[in-house]
Amino acid sequence: MSANNPQEITTLLLVDDDPDDQEFFKLALHTIREHISFAAAGNGQDALDQLTTAVCTPDLIFLDMNMPLMNGLTFLQKIKASATLKHIPVIIYSTSDEPHEISMARSMGAVDFVTKPTKFEELCQLLREKLALHGSA
Repeated sequence: MSANNPQEITTLLLVDDDPDDQEFFKLALHTIREHISFAAAGNGQDALDQLTTAVCTPDLIFLDMNMPLMNGLTFLQKIKASATLKHIPVIIYSTSDEPHEISMARSMGAVDFVTKPTKFEELCQLLREKLALHGSA
């Protein structure tokens, strides 16, 4: 997080195995906020590798549920068990709206659970709301 404003989100990580969803998300994010650092990982294992070797950790993680190698719940469990990573807020970002999955993710430490929008403006609005809610105007 920024030293001048500890609440400002300056770095965001998207963990999603769909390259099209990654590009859609990145374009929407940079449409609403140009000066935010964006990183993506194709699965939970890649994200965990990035987080454990990175000099800077993200201020917020958007996490897909269904991915190869390591799914979202397993990734969430691993970072919430890590003393150095557990402070990072995680928003589940999934096509699923299954009540059991939502309940499970929240009980494991996810701060929110959102269904992936299909329209660009809906994604922009969702990102505006989530960035405002989690510390960034």
